[in-house]
Amino acid sequence: MAELGSKGVTAGKIAINVQKKLTRAQEKVLQKLGKADETKDEQFEQCVQNFNKQLSEGTRLQKDLRTYLASVKAMHEASKKLTECLQEVYEPDWPGRDDTNKIAENNDLLWTDFHQKLVDQALLTMDTYLGQFPDIKSRIAKRGRKLVDYDSARHHFEALQTAKKKDETKIAKAEEELVKAQKVFEEMNVDLQEELPSLWNSRVGFYVNTFQSIAGLEENFHKEMSKLNQNLHDVLLGLDKQYSGNAFPVKAQPSDSTPAKANKSPSPPPDGSPITSPETKTVNHDLEPSTLEAPGASIPKSPSQPAEAAHAGAEAAGSEAAAGAEPSKTEADSGPSSLPAVVVETFPATVNGAVEGGTSSERADMPPGFLFKVQAMHDYAATDSDELQLKAGDVVLVIPFENPEEQDEGWLMGVKESDWIQRKELDQCRGVFPENFTERVQ
Repeated sequence: MAELGSKGVTAGKIAINVQKKLTRAQEKVLQKLGKADETKDEQFEQCVQNFNKQLSEGTRLQKDLRTYLASVKAMHEASKKLTECLQEVYEPDWPGRDDTNKIAENNDLLWTDFHQKLVDQALLTMDTYLGQFPDIKSRIAKRGRKLVDYDSARHHFEALQTAKKKDETKIAKAEEELVKAQKVFEEMNVDLQEELPSLWNSRVGFYVNTFQSIAGLEENFHKEMSKLNQNLHDVLLGLDKQYSGNAFPVKAQPSDSTPAKANKSPSPPPDGSPITSPETKTVNHDLEPSTLEAPGASIPKSPSQPAEAAHAGAEAAGSEAAAGAEPSKTEADSGPSSLPAVVVETFPATVNGAVEGGTSSERADMPPGFLFKVQAMHDYAATDSDELQLKAGDVVLVIPFENPEEQDEGWLMGVKESDWIQRKELDQCRGVFPENFTERVQ
């Protein structure tokens, strides 16, 4: 019997709740149609707007702070690998070996301490601040339902009072329900009227404390990091001084666009022997045009050379130079032969990422609205249910947001390529991720 009684009570509560929902629904319909007046409180509505704005700003700040912490962690890993590389290349017999090891150790500790203090003094405070919003949001919604109940009871009581046939019993019961509904509503309304303005005003102090903490932590971190960098600079300076005599300067290599220097004429030998003129050599058509002298150039004579021999040499040189000049004229008419040929390579046009005139089967395998591919450069730990968990090397297929207004700056919507290939279920696989953790690959 006790069980039946219990079930009866439960069934009765369910029936009462169902009846309340129906009554509220009817009241809202009448209010929207203008057939029933609605209790308005403009001051409270303004408080609700401020509350929603404050919640939205706090949620965004929380997400951006987590992204910042993830970036600090990624920078820590990158800095650690860089110092490990320095330790590997720093040979044991070089001066300052122990100092570099100590600097690397302190560098790692400094990054770890910075990240932990950001979590303790900023992120946890942020989580505590946002933790009070869900309860207040639930109470605002409940206050709205109780306001509808109050309006419904008021309208029912007024209808019974204005009826032609008055039933005093029903009127008394309706008045009792009205007083009860009014009391419940006013209790909730008074509490929220006090809490919402106080919560709204608290945002200023919270933002000040949060960003002051972050700024102070960053300032101390960079001061300590600057000292470590100065110590490392001094160690490397000492290494450079000890090995400065064995330095190997790297000379810049001339580029292909640098013009070739003109050939200088050889200086006369100290013994007075004749200079061999380039015009007396066999002309090589493979040489650059700049290596050929103009036709008719004279041949210097040696003091001991007979005049006849010099005259014959001049005629031979003149004829050979003329022969060498003839192909040069032909080359000049047809353009310089030393310039490389220009190869024009054409590519098929693409439409929406697919080759025009080709098959689009590859793009057809992509999720609807596919934009491009990115690859994760760092691990990213998802902090919300709507975010993607990424490992370095993961390929993500980027797709547009269903509602562009929901896209936050610096965040993309996508689905991991491995999940899409295995499941082909976009609703269960997609999520948002920070763009700065990835780079575009296609």
